[in-house]
Amino acid sequence: MPHSETATRRGLRGGKTGSDRREKAESRYTVGLAPALAHQVEKYASTVDTSMSKAIAALVRLGLEGHENRKREFFKRLKENLANDDAKQEDQLVDEFRTLILGR
Repeated sequence: MPHSETATRRGLRGGKTGSDRREKAESRYTVGLAPALAHQVEKYASTVDTSMSKAIAALVRLGLEGHENRKREFFKRLKENLANDDAKQEDQLVDEFRTLILGR
């Protein structure tokens, strides 16, 4: 749930003027990270030369994209194997599905 929502406008100093101005709502969150994880994010932010906030946003986006890719791959394999009556393969797919959904 967003901590707060802010509207951001780019004025003369922001580089956009006149009809190019647009209003953009941003969600802001406060997150707590374990010290080891915070250190990893700091190293990543330093490596890509960006702020911690942008680094966290990029890592979250990459994680969500990776999760979607894993789901897409799983369902592709499931569709390919639906015609098979191989019990071992069915058990393996069930285990993969459980891991995908529950993260275990």
